[in-house]
Amino acid sequence: MEGRTSRKTPRERLSEFVSTLREDILTGKRPVGDYLSSEKSFAAQFQLSNQTVRKGLDVLVSEGLIEKIPRVGTKVVGPLDEAIVTVKLGFHSSVTGEAGIHQLLSIFQEENPHIRVQAVPTSSSNYRYISEYLSGGILDVVMMNFMNFRECVENGDEGLLEPMQRNPELYSFLSDAFQVNGRQLVQPFIFSPLILCYNREHFRAANLSEPDSSWQWNDLIDYSSRLAIPGERLGFHCDLYSSNRWPLLLLQTGGKFERHEDGRLKLADTPMMDALRYCGEMKHSIPSLSEGVTTGESELLLAKGKASMIMTSYFYLNYLLGERVAFDIAPVPHLGTPMTMLLNIGLAINRQSQVKAAAAKLVEFLTGYKAQLFVRQNTYSLPARKSAAEWVGEEKRYLPSRFSLFRETIPGFRYFTDLAISARELSVINQELKMYWAGLETEEALCSQIEERLAVGSLS
Repeated sequence: MEGRTSRKTPRERLSEFVSTLREDILTGKRPVGDYLSSEKSFAAQFQLSNQTVRKGLDVLVSEGLIEKIPRVGTKVVGPLDEAIVTVKLGFHSSVTGEAGIHQLLSIFQEENPHIRVQAVPTSSSNYRYISEYLSGGILDVVMMNFMNFRECVENGDEGLLEPMQRNPELYSFLSDAFQVNGRQLVQPFIFSPLILCYNREHFRAANLSEPDSSWQWNDLIDYSSRLAIPGERLGFHCDLYSSNRWPLLLLQTGGKFERHEDGRLKLADTPMMDALRYCGEMKHSIPSLSEGVTTGESELLLAKGKASMIMTSYFYLNYLLGERVAFDIAPVPHLGTPMTMLLNIGLAINRQSQVKAAAAKLVEFLTGYKAQLFVRQNTYSLPARKSAAEWVGEEKRYLPSRFSLFRETIPGFRYFTDLAISARELSVINQELKMYWAGLETEEALCSQIEERLAVGSLS
């Protein structure tokens, strides 16, 4: 093996030595029974002193991975099968980029060599799979967004989740959303409000002032038309018809869905129907709004200079990491009262897990300051731990000048449940709206279809 670079500090080289040797033993690259190279050999390989190598080996002795035999050598004696605990973590695949989850797991395993984490990608849009994984004992820790959690509670599955101690270091408004009857069933991990993201150079070139918190939707429509260049770029682009987007306009009305006496949703001739109609009208005002936008498409258009403004989240800003575009962010437009939709992702422990202690240790690590600060310093996602989210220091990547605006908009954060609907009702409405907004269903048909599908006792 080639010698390590001398640019690293002695402490960094020692850490690399211990981590490399530990990983070789845990993965079987250095099988039980083998004898290690001499201290002198390791010292030359990792550019360490013999004394420092000895310290590193002592760490592995304390972990039960090696044994020093006087006048013979250093023998690999671990890992012992019964000492290794495997924690199966179900994670949303998008969080690979949104929170650097694999890097975080590497750090965790380095600090906890007797806990192996098996990362299992899960869908964030279909709770049924998460439910099956939990009830079947397939996962020990599972990532859940707010929609997943509400589906869990509505299905009566909250008994599948192990209650945890509320963490006062995490934003209280995030923790509150994951509670049932005072029990903390999910620990917040990362979050984001919906925001407006824009190309600053486009605004300067058009001699237009940048968006601010006073913007209403009419301002966005006006500026979008002035920034657009036919055949060259769009003024605004967004998948408004995602269930994580269109409820925003309804929330901004300040109203709630009404119901018939039997509990069915009532849509016809209500303020909520007026709001849904307005969403459809926006499609004609801003033609670039479209259904079925692929993940990261808006951000790619902004990065390539093909869109001047997009509606996005701090999560999706990660698609702009490394891109050469001078972008900034602003609050989303409103209807008179500043308000935005909140996206919240947390971690839950399977109550049936056979390795609860190790699972709890993983959740504790991922919501701890070190991991949360890693998220803040290496991604655009917002960590749930307040001290990490509001950290100020030397940045490792381009940071928009208004990155911390989320702090000022907290009073306007809202969930879809503020509309007085369930996760199931939101899903059904979302399916029917696609037909309505595509012009394939009348308003009357929309109302009747939704009311029929959501009739009390309906299994559809």
